[in-house]
Amino acid sequence: MVGKSGFFPVLAYAILLASCAGGPRHLTPGPHLTVLPASELPPPVGLDPNSGARIYRVGPFDKLAISVYGVPDLSQTLQVDAAGRIAVPLAGAIEVSGKTPDEISAEITRRLSAYVRSPQVSVNLEETVSQVVTVDGQVKEPGLYPVVGRMTLMRAIATAKGVTEFARLQEVVIFRTVGDRQMAALYDLGAVRRGSYPDPEVFAGDVIVVGDSPARRLFRDVLQAAPLFVAPIVALLQNTNN
Repeated sequence: MVGKSGFFPVLAYAILLASCAGGPRHLTPGPHLTVLPASELPPPVGLDPNSGARIYRVGPFDKLAISVYGVPDLSQTLQVDAAGRIAVPLAGAIEVSGKTPDEISAEITRRLSAYVRSPQVSVNLEETVSQVVTVDGQVKEPGLYPVVGRMTLMRAIATAKGVTEFARLQEVVIFRTVGDRQMAALYDLGAVRRGSYPDPEVFAGDVIVVGDSPARRLFRDVLQAAPLFVAPIVALLQNTNN
């Protein structure tokens, strides 16, 4: 996940300069900052934004509920270890990281077939810590929330019990890692609610910050310079220490 503290200042500066200049351009004097001519963040590498269902892939420390029909001694909840494995009685150690619950179920079924006649195995996600989105700032319950299936910015904020009474709706930022690039986009949540532009999809690993105090200070000048931006402002961020 992208760290917030190092990127807020450069993003605010980048957006402010781009707004004053009247359009996207490569910025100076910060050669590592670029405001992009795009209206949305690209998805993480390897994800097709146009695909239908979002396939969940298990990661380290997720908890899986494994049920073997008619064999209660083999039915249990297991936590994936740091190496991405689980140990199932009779089936042994199984590499599960990066696999779907259906793929894990098929592998357990194959292994148990040597011991159990026609085993019927189901694997369900009970708890995830690997596929989460961080919602922070002026929401009622900041925290880490699982991403199962498709999730949008509005849904993520709703999962955090909504915004606080005095939340700055024009100061909503999504931070995302796309391959080896650190990116961020500024959204107006009120505009999304009004249908002025689409509710963006969010992905596991995203960090959403709703008008938190550092953002409020840093984006104040940005919003004064361009108070009625009609589309998200997307920036490519790089560590200026490199």
